[in-house]
Amino acid sequence: MKLIASDLDGTLLNENSKVSETNVRAIQKAIDKGIKFVVVTGRSYDAAHTPLKEVGITCPVITLNGASSFDIDGNVLRDIPMDLSVCKKVYTACHNGKMYTEFFTNKGLFSFGRDKFIRRMTRWFKTAFPDFTDEEINQRIEQRFQDESVKFVEDYGQLEAINDLKIYKLLSFAEDEESHKQVFNELKDEAGVVITSSGYLNLEFNHPEAKKGVALKELAESMGIDMKDVMSMGDNLNDKSMLEMAGRGVAMGNADPEILNICKYTTKTNEEDGVAFAIEEMLKEYQL
Repeated sequence: MKLIASDLDGTLLNENSKVSETNVRAIQKAIDKGIKFVVVTGRSYDAAHTPLKEVGITCPVITLNGASSFDIDGNVLRDIPMDLSVCKKVYTACHNGKMYTEFFTNKGLFSFGRDKFIRRMTRWFKTAFPDFTDEEINQRIEQRFQDESVKFVEDYGQLEAINDLKIYKLLSFAEDEESHKQVFNELKDEAGVVITSSGYLNLEFNHPEAKKGVALKELAESMGIDMKDVMSMGDNLNDKSMLEMAGRGVAMGNADPEILNICKYTTKTNEEDGVAFAIEEMLKEYQL
């Protein structure tokens, strides 16, 4: 293996959105052996860079499910925004389906009103995680504010009025399985958009070329590395393309059943330093 690619949430990061020392040591061990490392995430660049910087990891970062890529110095390598007319159609379907929606753009992350954000996310957490206490839900919502810097607008028209706006990803949360299925079925054949998911009852919308696997292949080739020499690690459906395209796709122990099914290799959960375990297993197998 010449390149290791890791997702963040549910993979490299623990439930506190931190990279453990065990994972850091394993990554550094691989780097010391000449293997390159890259993060591939659904997060924005700033939200991805923060937990990496905290532990001294410096690497290229593929963000927003492959819509944007950045080199080790933070320079843009890839820029694949969605067509704005498609974004409006997606938002309208999500709005009609009573899904809460966020917009990841070149101007930051936008939502419609802080109070609405908190109310909708509270309802979503109670649906998705019925065993959570109110305190745990409040902590998760506060963590969301820490992970991503959210800007608030009153309505979609206000968002449309922003000059030179580029929308890279829409992230929507349904309150129940019925609305989740309804919106997915309405948009699944829509030209100009690809739909993935990074968690229970959510949908992520990107340009069809904004896939983790496509962006990873492009970055690997720029380094002179073939995908057969890439190990990728992930846990959810937005990781599927890069897990299928890599020579060594590794599912986290906490991965979605579909991800577990497509991967030849499985590691421990993100709470058990599964990234470190997968790296150590690979190094032993290749006697590196």
